[in-house]
Amino acid sequence: MIKSKVIIALSGGVDSAVSAYLLKKQGYEVRAVFMKNFTGTHDNLAGECNWVRERDDAAAVARKLKIPFEVWDFEKQYHQYVIDYFFREYARGRTPNPDIRCNQFVKIPLLLKRALQKGVDFVATGHYVRKLKIDNQKSKPESYHLLAGIDETKDQSYFLYTLNQKQLRHLLFPVGGLTKVEVRKLAKKLNLVVAEKADSVGICFVGEVKIFDFLRTRLPEKPGPIVDIKGNTLGTHKGLSFYTIGQRSGLGLSGGPWYILGRNWQQNKLIVGSLPQQKFILSKVCITEKPHWIGEEPHLPAKFLIRHRYRHPVFMAKVSKYGKGLKIEFTKKQRAITPGQSAVLYKKINQGLAVVGGGVIAKVEKMKFNW
Repeated sequence: MIKSKVIIALSGGVDSAVSAYLLKKQGYEVRAVFMKNFTGTHDNLAGECNWVRERDDAAAVARKLKIPFEVWDFEKQYHQYVIDYFFREYARGRTPNPDIRCNQFVKIPLLLKRALQKGVDFVATGHYVRKLKIDNQKSKPESYHLLAGIDETKDQSYFLYTLNQKQLRHLLFPVGGLTKVEVRKLAKKLNLVVAEKADSVGICFVGEVKIFDFLRTRLPEKPGPIVDIKGNTLGTHKGLSFYTIGQRSGLGLSGGPWYILGRNWQQNKLIVGSLPQQKFILSKVCITEKPHWIGEEPHLPAKFLIRHRYRHPVFMAKVSKYGKGLKIEFTKKQRAITPGQSAVLYKKINQGLAVVGGGVIAKVEKMKFNW
């Protein structure tokens, strides 16, 4: 019997490491690839990018599991599609999600294209999502649902709503049916070097760097007053582009907690409020840019469950066409719906939450303060 060939995107973390083991156990012919997407050499940030350590950890896992290991360089494309976009969006006053962009333009399509050119059957990642074949004899070619991961606290389906059916046919997600606890337990049993390695935090592959420190490498600081809702000055901000709606940390104010409620661009003022005043950033309606559908475009208007930021609970909303985008009307007011983030549509099926599609949020219904 000929084994199916699979490349695992080995990131240096525990999730992809266990994924590699599971694939080998399932009988696949496994090869590992570490994607070199960002080295930090272009933006003069000291110590922010640990890509060498991540590569070395990935290589150690490959040696332990006795699978071939390669490093593929996608740094030029990553800068073009993710880093440059990241700065453009913040300069526009929006809050982008670089992980979505990375999966949409780099990690999935570029890795998959190169893998298929080398005669590989599948590409696997350590994402906490599941793939389910749609049981429909009339469906040609085969089509699939993208389902939320079993572990609700680690589900990463939000980051993958831009996948299409052609890509899904060649993708595998080995840990999507496991919890993080189970993954770590298995890694420890296998004595993998990354078994107890902390989860990465930061900007996708950029590393553990503070957003402000990264942004200021290209965006100029433009200090101005931080004011409360009555206009009283409480402190000084570093530039309106560096802040996002609902943000609490990084304000440097006493007497809080304080939350960002709005930005006055003409007067260069950052508006903050107390916990009860967060009512001013509640809204029920947002407009997206042109949406992406994982499968066939649904008939609209229709009701879907919507997640408008990562790890935010899903809420029911009516979705209808609005120009080239979508109009999303929630049944319950939502906190801090933010332009630049994505609104991802889900539907419930017997096996869990299935991703329908989504779009980047372009506008939010008018609130008390401008954003």
